[in-house]
Amino acid sequence: MYLEHFGLNEPPFRITPVTVFFFSGANRGEILDALIYSLSEAEGIIKVSGEVGSGKTMLCRMLLERLPKHYETIYLANPSLSREEMLYAIADALGLDIDGERVGVIMQSIQKKLEEKAREGKRVVVLVDEAHAMPLDTLEELRLLYNLQSGNAKLLQIILFGQPELNDKLAQPNMRQLKDRIVHHFNMQPLSRNILENYMMFRMRAAGYRGPSVFSPNAVKLIADASSGLMRRVNILADKSLLAAFVEDTHNIEARHVLAAMRDCEIKPPRPMPDKKLLISSAAAALLLTGLTTWWMLNRPQAEDGKQKTGDQYAAIAPADKAAPEELGMASDAPKLAAGNAPLAAPPAPVAIPPAPTASSSPALDKSSLFDQRMAAGKQLLEQKKAVASIQLFYKDEIQKARIENFLRRASGMGKLSEIYLIPAKFGSKDGLRVLYGAYPSVDAARNAVNDLPKRYQEAFTISIYTF
Repeated sequence: MYLEHFGLNEPPFRITPVTVFFFSGANRGEILDALIYSLSEAEGIIKVSGEVGSGKTMLCRMLLERLPKHYETIYLANPSLSREEMLYAIADALGLDIDGERVGVIMQSIQKKLEEKAREGKRVVVLVDEAHAMPLDTLEELRLLYNLQSGNAKLLQIILFGQPELNDKLAQPNMRQLKDRIVHHFNMQPLSRNILENYMMFRMRAAGYRGPSVFSPNAVKLIADASSGLMRRVNILADKSLLAAFVEDTHNIEARHVLAAMRDCEIKPPRPMPDKKLLISSAAAALLLTGLTTWWMLNRPQAEDGKQKTGDQYAAIAPADKAAPEELGMASDAPKLAAGNAPLAAPPAPVAIPPAPTASSSPALDKSSLFDQRMAAGKQLLEQKKAVASIQLFYKDEIQKARIENFLRRASGMGKLSEIYLIPAKFGSKDGLRVLYGAYPSVDAARNAVNDLPKRYQEAFTISIYTF
């Protein structure tokens, strides 16, 4: 409807996962890299959790595309399978003919086939979408499948994608054996307001748009508040806002267009309503939007296959992420990660770690850089072994000393330098480092301390919990 108006080849905000629209910002790209790394370097079940509409299915589709060729994947999209139905689904994906066989025979057939794949140098990964809806018996059967091995090597790897309810299900006493086998947990956070415009314009450009940004700051703010940063809601509101702007014959998305979209979606404004003039404009836009949508559904052009015609050419151009200054690096979740959900009450006090010497306390370090000082502090933190967890601000898979030095100068100006620790890290064959904040006696204490981070850090980084 509005494609030609905005110079688009296809709808930019469809809610069906299409991998060309995969947005690598807001730690999505880092989680994808960490998943591939975890599959290649470690054993254990992997869990990816996130709220409804946070992009889990899109991430799963991207993983299916990005895995190396020697991986064979089995994608279980229907989580409500019984244990027998799941075994049949996996056997069928492996090319086995086991009609009418007992569960024990099916398990033996699956093991023999997996051993054959292993001898061929292939690795098999089962990806379970909507795992929070999977029956407990079926989850337990997955654990038994994971136990299959040849010699010292596991024959099957498993990734569970689910909503936070999956964590509650795994917390049940009868699920502790499965929970103990989950070695990596990645949590997909909602989009922050700082990068929401980047996300929307990325999708616009992936759909063929070549002009300047169309979303006003007020429109971005309204979409951020109304969507809570969840990608699916953002897509719905952005799509309807484009339609409202098309009705007005304008190329600029203003707050009134978002309000019209919210009315159409029956979403209440998150804050007090704006002035009367804006209300009248948004009400008129909403009325036009409803009428035009009805007209379009009755009169839309049809292609030969009965589907709406759209362009099939696109170019994915990712604009620079404005979530943080360039020298702050990229925020991410790394493979060695224990991310949490809601903070718990009454956090324990941070671990008392004597600060590493600074230029002001040791003449020998007068000429040393802040980078070297905080590397020394990180080494001391590891050697003392008092801390269990820390807050990871970001990591770099290559050491860019000048940029980290700029970040540390800013931290010093904020009076937070003593809380920053630099920890060397290996990412495949690359030497990198992690930038951590604080040292805590437990994972729960670190989770609770996230709320006390400087606001600048909360807005600039995708925070995660790092365990030592």
